[in-house]
Amino acid sequence: MRSSLVLAALVTTSVTPPLRAQTIDDGLLLHRRALVAGMIYGHEKWSEYWEGTLQRDNENIGTMTTQSLIAIVGYGVTERLSVIATIPYIWTHASQGPLHGMDGVQDFTLAAKYQVLETPFTNGGTLRALVVGVAGIPASDYTSDFLPLSIGLHSQRLAGRFTLNFQAHQRWFLNGSAGYTWRGNVKLDRPAYYTNGQLYLTDEVAMPDVFDYRLSAGFLQGRLYIPVSLSQQFTLGGGDIRRQGMPFVSNRMNFTSVDGAVMYSLPAPRELGFRVGASRIVSGRNVGQATAVSGGLFYTFHF
Repeated sequence: MRSSLVLAALVTTSVTPPLRAQTIDDGLLLHRRALVAGMIYGHEKWSEYWEGTLQRDNENIGTMTTQSLIAIVGYGVTERLSVIATIPYIWTHASQGPLHGMDGVQDFTLAAKYQVLETPFTNGGTLRALVVGVAGIPASDYTSDFLPLSIGLHSQRLAGRFTLNFQAHQRWFLNGSAGYTWRGNVKLDRPAYYTNGQLYLTDEVAMPDVFDYRLSAGFLQGRLYIPVSLSQQFTLGGGDIRRQGMPFVSNRMNFTSVDGAVMYSLPAPRELGFRVGASRIVSGRNVGQATAVSGGLFYTFHF
């Protein structure tokens, strides 16, 4: 397996800050002393969203488009430990109404992924267990108080994940991963706010934590990696969007999504790999029913 493909699988390519967090949830690791650098472009659109549990459209938004360009660097410290850093640049745009889009550098994320177990499992393949630690901080002074056009939530994050991966000798695999994200408070540029039926006379917003999981299956052989996944996110608190109101930074943002990708490392040059993918949010709460596509290139440096 080429290291460039491994890094492509380590990161989520669709970065829509109000809807989801970045996750590192597969059973792959970079080779020892391999440095991989890459860029991923993402394009996501939605015209309908859930206002609480009510699905609707909004002529003040029209079609909401979010584009992202994500810089990624990963390094294989050992055969069992990989570290990955990402930083995205985000653009948002609404096709109708008076609201103007925003753009800028979003959050810097650093993750460490460690394999705690690798053992034969039955006669069919190998079972691996991995733990992941993730930390994220805002990388610029963007505002979070202008959803859905804000480029992020401007909250500091700490997350932990546990992943089980079964790799069959016949080249297919199964993967399950679950994570918990702790989110720091967010400060607004106003002295008071109203949410979830209550007035708060402060500029500080307590952010609810998030639980998510992902189930994946697919094919892995040589230079080719094809995963198909089902993901769910649950915000552990927060209120709903008020009727005819704008989203708020601490809203409950839940969703179920399906996605697939194809990753391939070229025969020549062998250090170059690419990834294409697509995803769709099929149900949610206080999120857009988004369809996203992405593509990226990665290059491996060996030391």
